[in-house]
Amino acid sequence: MYLRFLNLINAIRKIPTFPALDPVEERLLNQLAATWHAGKKISVLEAMGLSTEISATTAHRRLKTLLKKGMIALNPDQTDSRIKYVVPTDLTTQYFTSIGQALEQAQQAD
Repeated sequence: MYLRFLNLINAIRKIPTFPALDPVEERLLNQLAATWHAGKKISVLEAMGLSTEISATTAHRRLKTLLKKGMIALNPDQTDSRIKYVVPTDLTTQYFTSIGQALEQAQQAD
């Protein structure tokens, strides 16, 4: 089942609708998704420190590339304009929906 899932994920990655993500961007996006799913807001500064495996500088660079690729947006804090929150875009929602559907397809194929 896992190999079927990996094949489906690879097919999703080739869909031209979604931008190509490098492994660091994908890892960061997955960590952000876990935070969003928990219903929490996450600031840029907090996002930069999400992973012990990724330096803050690298995380910041990848946040910029995810922003350019349309996978995240930045919303300013209502009381402090210096703080920006990382939020998912519709494209991100579609991306994770596709991955969820791939997981369901892999499970049903068993």
